[in-house]
Amino acid sequence: MAVRNYTIGMAGHIDHGKTSLTRALTGIDTDRLKEEKERNISIELGFAPLKIDEELHASIIDVPGHERFIRQMIAGVAGIDLVILVIAADEGVMPQTKEHVEILSFLGIEKGIIAISKIDRVDEEMIELVKEDIRDNLKGTVFEKSPIVFVDSLSMKGIDKLKQLIKEQLKHQETRDARGPFRLPIDQVFTIQGQGTVVRGTIYEGTVTKGDTLQVLPKGIPVKVRQIQVHHEQVEEARAGQRAALNLGGISKHEIVRGDVLVSSSHFLVTDTIDIAVRFVNDLSAPIKQRVPVKLHIGTTEVMGKIVFFDRNELLQEEKEIVCQIRLDHPIVCKRGDRFILRRPTPMETIGGGWIIDPKGRKYRFGEETVKMLLAKKEGTPVERITSILKEKALLSFHDLLKYSSLDEEELKTLLEGEQKETIFQLPSGEYALIENLETIKRLTGEKLAQYHEQYPMRLGFNKAELTHLLLDLYPKRLIEFVIEKLVETGFLKKVEQYIHLSTFTPHFPEKWKRRMESALTSIENDEIEVQPFDHYVKSAGIPDSYKEDFKHFLLQSNLAVLLAENLVVSMKAIEKAAALLKRNTGVEFTVKDAKDVLGLTRKYLIPLLELFDALKLTKRVEDKRIWL
Repeated sequence: MAVRNYTIGMAGHIDHGKTSLTRALTGIDTDRLKEEKERNISIELGFAPLKIDEELHASIIDVPGHERFIRQMIAGVAGIDLVILVIAADEGVMPQTKEHVEILSFLGIEKGIIAISKIDRVDEEMIELVKEDIRDNLKGTVFEKSPIVFVDSLSMKGIDKLKQLIKEQLKHQETRDARGPFRLPIDQVFTIQGQGTVVRGTIYEGTVTKGDTLQVLPKGIPVKVRQIQVHHEQVEEARAGQRAALNLGGISKHEIVRGDVLVSSSHFLVTDTIDIAVRFVNDLSAPIKQRVPVKLHIGTTEVMGKIVFFDRNELLQEEKEIVCQIRLDHPIVCKRGDRFILRRPTPMETIGGGWIIDPKGRKYRFGEETVKMLLAKKEGTPVERITSILKEKALLSFHDLLKYSSLDEEELKTLLEGEQKETIFQLPSGEYALIENLETIKRLTGEKLAQYHEQYPMRLGFNKAELTHLLLDLYPKRLIEFVIEKLVETGFLKKVEQYIHLSTFTPHFPEKWKRRMESALTSIENDEIEVQPFDHYVKSAGIPDSYKEDFKHFLLQSNLAVLLAENLVVSMKAIEKAAALLKRNTGVEFTVKDAKDVLGLTRKYLIPLLELFDALKLTKRVEDKRIWL
């Protein structure tokens, strides 16, 4: 059964026992890791693995300080599936507890467990008071109906119950999407002597495999994955929801910074203007004025920008989610739906959070029309939502569309039937894809083949499996293969065995070397059966050695020549001439001696030639004679 990977966040006030609880659950002291694992390619300091059972594996984020809490919780947006809110029995809910809960709400975290720690320090009466305090302070938050567990990390009281609660909470939790393009926001960059650059982070989506070529955005630097580790163990691949350390080739430590994003596809946008839906804290210390500088925390990125309102010039109190824009000082990598936190740079405080409506915002006019447009973009019509989902997921079943769109079954059926001729296509498998994606695959296939034909004009075509692999970063294999087969059916492409080529393409000599190759072919034809080794003709004609194999295969595939013996290539004209001469001068059958008398060849050429006649079905050997067919 496939392993499901999750990330658990430890939230709570300083000194309420988050590190001790992490140690009790995992056996790992995350503070100790800071010293001991500094030089290893390992999961980020403060992370510890928790194997719940054979199916459920988790990483626990233990974040001791407020500032690190904000960065790591945002960095874990793609990985934090469950939060354990740690509240000490001897202190109860503290200011930082409330702030952490507010941040979790902004980040859209939905599952939580409340762990009342240090219970051996207090009596039953105090525990009841703490429970009442928690329920009062957490009313209206994600933790309002969360289960409560009483623990003591030193005596291990309640630890088994907490593990069971974790299992129950995660049992029905969806795992992150490992099918789409790979994305990993980088937490940390360092070097290891003899191994080079290493980056660490939580995989937001997709899968990475050893040997993959990726890009570091926003700079667009290509890199190669030399090595992968998940919780100190070398692995061949890592998937969405896992913490991973990647050893990268082709880049130095100084070219990467925390906040850069490692991706497998150009699917991800680099942008400096984002349209957002944001909710602000209830007790702002001062008004947020139009174009005031704010710090945006998204992924592992912290970037300054200016907030732009379209329906007000300042905000002091607003309970509802509003739509606005942030214009950033530096570009970031993001997509629709990504969560963020906004903080005021001075005094440093959290002011709100929300999600990205459109990662590629533009400059808009101040006024009601822009607000309406942003609200429409935020909500989206059912058709727009389905289109957006299929743009991201590429190929989905009806069941998956139902799940992602939040439409009811009849509404979705009606929508798909109405849109099938315009925007949506149903494959024979029953899955759905956008017609524009089919067209994009056609265009990309045409472009890849045109490039291939230009680079290798003598080859019959591109191996279908390799061509499909080139597009796997963008689209599912089933969709690519379906489009290629359709393009063959419609005549846009031609398929010969496992090779694909444009129907307008015919293998030919490269223009630059055409005369030399024609000269080499003429020399082969002139030497008839008694040819020199093939290398001789290549060198004599001045053909680069890099073209030798393609030249040979072209002659053989186009039936201009045949392989007589190893490295002996004979023109088909010479074979036909020798066969005609031999047939005219022999009867229904002939011997090797007869052939030697007619053709005047030595055994070096004669025996392979006669065996070639057999292979070409010109003759058939019967004992020591051959019969013409």
